[in-house]
Amino acid sequence: MSSPITFSGFNNIDFNVVLNALMAQASQPLAALQNRQSALKSQITTINTLSARVDELRSAAEALGSISSISTTAGRSSDTGAVTVSSGPAAVPARYDVVVTTLARAQVTPSVETFADADTTIVAGGGSITIGGVEVAISGDVTLQGLADAINATDGIGVTAAAIRTGPDSYRLTLTSTLTGVEHAFTVSNNLTGGTGISFGANAVEASDAAITINNIPATSSSNVFESIAAGVTITVHRADPDATVSIDIEPDSSAFVAKVEAFVEAYNNILSFIDRQRLSAASGDASSIAGDPIVRQLRSSLRSALLGAHGDGTFTHLAEVGVVLGRDGRLSLDRRMFDAALETDGDAVRALFAGDDGVFPAIGSMLDEYTRAGGMLRSATDRLDRQVKAMDTQILALQDRLALQREALQRQFTEADAAMSRLRSQSDSLASLY
Repeated sequence: MSSPITFSGFNNIDFNVVLNALMAQASQPLAALQNRQSALKSQITTINTLSARVDELRSAAEALGSISSISTTAGRSSDTGAVTVSSGPAAVPARYDVVVTTLARAQVTPSVETFADADTTIVAGGGSITIGGVEVAISGDVTLQGLADAINATDGIGVTAAAIRTGPDSYRLTLTSTLTGVEHAFTVSNNLTGGTGISFGANAVEASDAAITINNIPATSSSNVFESIAAGVTITVHRADPDATVSIDIEPDSSAFVAKVEAFVEAYNNILSFIDRQRLSAASGDASSIAGDPIVRQLRSSLRSALLGAHGDGTFTHLAEVGVVLGRDGRLSLDRRMFDAALETDGDAVRALFAGDDGVFPAIGSMLDEYTRAGGMLRSATDRLDRQVKAMDTQILALQDRLALQREALQRQFTEADAAMSRLRSQSDSLASLY
């Protein structure tokens, strides 16, 4: 702000007021451009918020988009510390008595020797070590940790090596299979040379398979997971106890299915509320609203078409037939009685409508992915707005520079005018003194 300039006492007017008024008028295009840029920045933030909402909806659709994820049964274990169970769409109500005899274990083979440290003592200076048929060549001196690093850096070797501290100044190298089970046991052929020497003897842990009986029928697995041990039933064993029987019950239960549908309904209605708020703000003249962006109208229209359209050719072809209803207000709701009745009538047909080859939710998931993926429509919209914001930065700087020059020029002109008036005043006073 410049110092006040007056008209040399003629009118005693603060010229700074005049200058500021002129510059305020001249700055109106700049203010309009800055307001527009601020609105565009707000639109970018709003689109990012919409993108997060759409991503939530896409995740909810994907949870309903595969047959395996929408089971109408649930498995329960009498002892979850020993055995847990999961059931898929193919599972049928049944009871299974499980006895866990042994757990699957990974082979562990330690070095025979112990070493005073892991990082300085040279344990080998060359040669090779072959583990499970995979050779690890050593060139030059290696410490215990260096040997472990060389083994771990070998592709496809199937073990992990570690230098472990077993006591004060006592370290050993352990080789542990990356997978459990007898089929993943390994042998060690040691041809390392030099250094203090290192060798491998008996296993600290023998590789073993998990063994159970299910309804008195023996079964084994290389891991502690017994996949599809019965149709649609997978059990995982956690504790061996040959004297304990764990009961597994597979029962009709659609609660998990319902919860996923309700999550989708909520996510959809959240997007609808968001869009409605944008429409209200646009109606009130809010320039930061994105209600007028074509992508918003397209998103709402695409979702509505997918939810109301026909899918597949089974018993049910519309979501409304199984209780997922789009109301007159545009909001989605779940009629539990209709949904439960449809599951009881033909659960497989309901699942096919939701997640079959021509199901509703694979289609919705794919459609929403076009909006949320990198380079998708929402990202493209924010990139477009961001380019406009950056272009305005250049325009704003140019306008600010021009206004600064204009202000400087005006101030210089009025200062010169003021000086001229001062001279005239002095001359007038001189003339008056002559008379």
